[in-house]
Amino acid sequence: MVKVLISDKLSPAAVEIFRGRGIEVDVKPGLSPAELRAIIGEYDGLAIRSATKATKELLDAAGNLKVIGRAGIGVDNVDVKSATARGVVVMNTPYGNAITTAEHAIAMMFALARQIPEASASTKAGKWEKNRFMGVELTAKTLGLIGCGNIGSIVADRAQGLKMRVVAFDPYLTDKRALALGVEKVELDDLLARADIITLHTPLTESTKNILSRENLAKTRKGVRIVNCARGGLVDEAALAEALASGHVAGAALDVFETEPATASPLFAFENVVCTPHLGAATAEAQENVALQVAEQMSDFLLTGAVANAINMPSVSAEDAPRLKPYMELCRLLGAFAGQMTQAREGVIQRVSIEYEGAAAGLNHRPLTAAALAGLLGPMMAGANMVNAPVLARERGIDVAETVHDRPSAYQTLVRITVTTHDQKGGEQSRAVAGTLFAGSRPRIVEIKDIKIEADFARHMLYVTNQDKPGFIGRFGATLAGAGINIATFHLGRAEAGGDAICLVSVDEAVPEEVLAMVRTLPLVMQAAPLSF
Repeated sequence: MVKVLISDKLSPAAVEIFRGRGIEVDVKPGLSPAELRAIIGEYDGLAIRSATKATKELLDAAGNLKVIGRAGIGVDNVDVKSATARGVVVMNTPYGNAITTAEHAIAMMFALARQIPEASASTKAGKWEKNRFMGVELTAKTLGLIGCGNIGSIVADRAQGLKMRVVAFDPYLTDKRALALGVEKVELDDLLARADIITLHTPLTESTKNILSRENLAKTRKGVRIVNCARGGLVDEAALAEALASGHVAGAALDVFETEPATASPLFAFENVVCTPHLGAATAEAQENVALQVAEQMSDFLLTGAVANAINMPSVSAEDAPRLKPYMELCRLLGAFAGQMTQAREGVIQRVSIEYEGAAAGLNHRPLTAAALAGLLGPMMAGANMVNAPVLARERGIDVAETVHDRPSAYQTLVRITVTTHDQKGGEQSRAVAGTLFAGSRPRIVEIKDIKIEADFARHMLYVTNQDKPGFIGRFGATLAGAGINIATFHLGRAEAGGDAICLVSVDEAVPEEVLAMVRTLPLVMQAAPLSF
């Protein structure tokens, strides 16, 4: 039975989604870190909001964990690097609260422009300071968006409805997308110099931390207003306080802070600073949406292998998952074959080339390549899977290339993996293995080192390279029979008559090392290696 733990408050409807899909679910919000570590090993999935901290220590205790689902956008509370290393998928829900967060940014912008919080406090205090609160119009002002993804694009749309000019800095924003949104794509320095109001809509990363630094705040035009409903840490709060004190920045509205809960800040002293306690996603609609979305995503992954909105692995839609599943298994098995052969020859992998032909050429290749790398690295690195294999390959300097062929293929679909290694003497060697799907779903080997040979994968196999001479088959079969090893299937292939040949057999049980040693000493045998799938 698949089990999921919900460790933060989520909508009861999310619980019913899990249960309706046949998943056992426990709801235990408010656990201490120690209490959570004590039970996390029981669960396949962990559903959280912002309160639970998925730390390295927690992940180290989560032996069965396969997925963490964050009901919300930010994953600051998840150690994504540690999750990836352990092969745990990390998902978020980037769309469920996008409108709500964008609306909060617009509300904060109005609050700043018309000094609504200060005017409200003054009026409630019995004053009538009509002349004190002189605001500014938003119409015709230039809004600068730092980040123009899901939320930023909604803010842009709303701002255009207010007749504002919108410029945007986002390294991932294409010219075509900017044109479709009706925004002007600019570099950061240009945005800082032109914007009357700057709003931030980007995740907190090494490259975005303090993107509004003291230096960049100095580049803004005098009287600029700053709105941050994205992540604390994007704005240097000490530098912002100095810019407010000097009058260079006319006001700021912050929903997020470097340290949360934010119970003290030099920014609190300024009347022209509007502060809210991380309310960007705090609407009934958004809370319901992200809870339902994370439950559906996690259920799809745990039950079908579909991957949506993952931070650390390629996405596989629920529609594509059934179609891709046999291809991913083929790629994993081919990778495992190549990995075991590489391990047997003690080579250091330098390059991996994965070719897709026929029907495979038209598929989503990222999950297929991840599966191939997981199979390849698995024999050498315990715990390698689709989540961490691409990272493990990069860390080890392995060059990975994908090639898609639209040429005619001898098979309806074909995947070929070529592994190039360096041996201890510095020599380079390449080995290739190719496979197809028989009857649309059964993985089958069709080629090894340019030699045609057709064989199904089996739990235990024996791979032998030999010279194509009379007498080999008889001696080989007799050796296995003498050791009590039963041959289930026997497959032969050769480059040419009398040349190099390959023998691939499946056996009922693993071949003991002493029997392998006997096979290796047979005349005409050049190599013998056990395979396990």
